[in-house]
This record gives sequence, structure tokens and C-alpha cells, in this order.
Amino acid sequence: MKALMLAGGRGTRLRPLTHTSAKQLFPVANKPVIFYGLEAVREAGITEVGVITGETGAEVRAALGDGSRFGLRITYIPQDAPRGLAHCVLIAREFLGDDDFVMYLGDNFLLGGVQELVSAFRAGDYEAQILLAAVDDPRSYGVATLGRSGEIVGLTEKPAEPESDLAIVGVYLFSPAIHEAVRAIGPSARGELEITDAVQWLIAHGHRVHSHLVSGYWKDTGRARDILECNRMVLESVEPRLDGTVAGRTEIIGRVVLEAGAVVEDSVLRGPIVIGTGTKILRSYVGPFTSIADNCMLEDAEIEYSIVFDNASVRGVSRIGESIIGRDARVLPAPRTPAAHQLIVGDHSTVRLRA
Repeated sequence: MKALMLAGGRGTRLRPLTHTSAKQLFPVANKPVIFYGLEAVREAGITEVGVITGETGAEVRAALGDGSRFGLRITYIPQDAPRGLAHCVLIAREFLGDDDFVMYLGDNFLLGGVQELVSAFRAGDYEAQILLAAVDDPRSYGVATLGRSGEIVGLTEKPAEPESDLAIVGVYLFSPAIHEAVRAIGPSARGELEITDAVQWLIAHGHRVHSHLVSGYWKDTGRARDILECNRMVLESVEPRLDGTVAGRTEIIGRVVLEAGAVVEDSVLRGPIVIGTGTKILRSYVGPFTSIADNCMLEDAEIEYSIVFDNASVRGVSRIGESIIGRDARVLPAPRTPAAHQLIVGDHSTVRLRA
């Protein structure tokens, strides 16, 4: 079995952050979200991975390399433009050959990995297996409609009026039968080759398509609030580790990870949090569910339930919450004080806020 990891797409719902960064590389607990997917397929015993890349292909290649750091062998497959998930299968035909494969959307996070799902697919007589999860607003997802016995009777991509609340999770398992399906379908009204149409073709032509309802944690990290929630979920399970320097009148409460080379002085750290190497926390408060990446500066500031990318700085500002601060961004005091600060700050930005 092989894996097809999707790392293209423009990430329009995360702009301005995605103007300069691949959404699949956004940090969750200081680790790019796509890394979790790659680790999941490796733990399922899969070592051959094809990675679909788009406009941010160079950045994705630089982050993943040849795959050896994950125990994988990666083959890169460029896609000239976002043309749909079924198009990804189409252009990966040579790499996939006649093997079964897992297709994993690189900006999805599935707690618990895919090992059991892969085992169930191998044991079953299916041509496709799709994962479903109940969501509050299914209009942003592919949606499945089930019959009385739980069988899949219909799939629709991002419907205006969904017939169910069952969203298709961004992890699929396919046999080689899917290749005939993706060749048989045409572009949707959105101008893309939809994987939902390909799976619908399999159903219509008598192929067995199995569905599995996800009971654990799953997130499509395509929106800012989803990334923050995913970050919270991962931080819930961190093991405390203080490899950096703690100085002055610093108070540490709960599960805190302080990487080697980080410095905390005269500050309060209330976990669960992760602080990257080279980062300095001076006379500041870092509250729960916050991850601060490498080489950042937090001085005379307060922040919680937030994500801070590499090389960002926050000085003289209180209280930041539910925020994402991009690479090399600066958050500084401004003349007037608003009631609250809630920020999504793109890479290389400067924001001035009053303390």
C-alpha cells in the first residue's frame, strides 16, 4: 500500500497567512500539521508516499526533504493549478501503479492515526473506504447521505443545502478501481474533478464503498479557529519538559515544554504550552493552549490560546487571545487601547497596539 499526501491548494480561508506560507506547514504545537499525517501513514506501515504540490511546492520540498527524517520515501508530484482531489489521483497514476493507497489531505488532523483504518480496509472487500464525521456546518465539506442500513447512497461536494451533517474526512482509502472512476468523470460546476463524483461513480457501477464514522478527534485546519482548536487538542497531551533556561522570579504551572536554548525570565507560564528554541520570554504571561515557535521575543506582554510563528515578537501588549501571529511579525503598542485584542497577523507584518 502507498500513500498520496496532498499539499497543494491556495488556502484562501487562511489569508493573509497563506499569501506567504503553505497551509500544510502551519505549526500545531510547534510542528507542521502535515508532519502528523506523514507520521500516521508511517505508523500504519506505509513507506512510499507521493506528495502533490502546488504554488508552495518549493517550501513543502524544503520542509519534507526526501522523507528519510520520517522513515519514508517521498516522490513529489507537481500540480499546475488546483483542479480537484480526483485530479490529484489522475496525475499520480504512474506513482500509484496498481497498489491500494491512502489519500490524505495534508491540512487535516486525525487523532489516533490511520493504522486501524488501513487494517480494516485490507481485511475488507472494498474498492473504497471513506471516513465521515458529524459537523455543525457541512456546507464547506463533501457530504455523505446514508440509507436506512447505513449504506452510502449519495455524495455531494460542498452543497448549498446539505442533506445530512456527515462531512467527508480528508482521509480516503482506495483500490486501483478508483483510476477508472477519475478518468470517467468530468469537471463539476466549480471546474474541478471532484473525488466525491469519482466515489459516486464507483457506487453507481456496483463497487463496494465502505464508510466509517470517526468517533475520535478530527479537524480540517482550513480556518483560523480550527488551527487554534487543533493546537489546543495536541497541547492537552504534552509531557512537561524544561530544557531551556528559567531565571528570576519565574512561575511555571502545569504542563510546559521549554525547548533547549529558550530563556524565560521573571514571567508566568501556565500550561499546557510549548515554547521553541531560541525564544525569549521576559516579564510576560503565557497562558494555556499557546505555542510559541523558535527565535521569538515576548516582552512585557500577555498571551493565551494563540499560535506564534518563528521569529515573531510581541512587546508591551496585553492581553492577546485566540490569535495567530505569523513569521517575522511584530506586535507593538499603539496610542489607544481597545477593549480586547484578537489578531490574525500575516507573515512579515507589523501591528501596533496600545499596552
